[in-house]
Amino acid sequence: MGTNHQGQTAEKLSVVFAVRVIEGGEQGFLDLYEQLRKSVAGTPGHIVERLGAPADDSRQWVITSEWRTAEDFFAWQQSEEHRELVAPLRQWVDQRQSMRFHVIKETKGVAS
Repeated sequence: MGTNHQGQTAEKLSVVFAVRVIEGGEQGFLDLYEQLRKSVAGTPGHIVERLGAPADDSRQWVITSEWRTAEDFFAWQQSEEHRELVAPLRQWVDQRQSMRFHVIKETKGVAS
């Protein structure tokens, strides 16, 4: 486990879930994401969730989330509710990749 700039143990977990949505599947994917977003919003340890749409024609979408601890994330990910919500994902995506990492440094920009 790393440390942050103040020497404290870095517990926060970031998750990046990249998916390639099938051609014509954007609305189905967005509907599914809306259910997922509502489910995760009240989950203990969840900090923030973001959905990124492709800036080109790649059909590559990304969901990023931050969690207080890895244990919080894995408890939610392994829940029956989560499994039921993501089961229909296969019909809307043809590629997916998940990455999980501890945040050891964070740099914030100056607000304008």
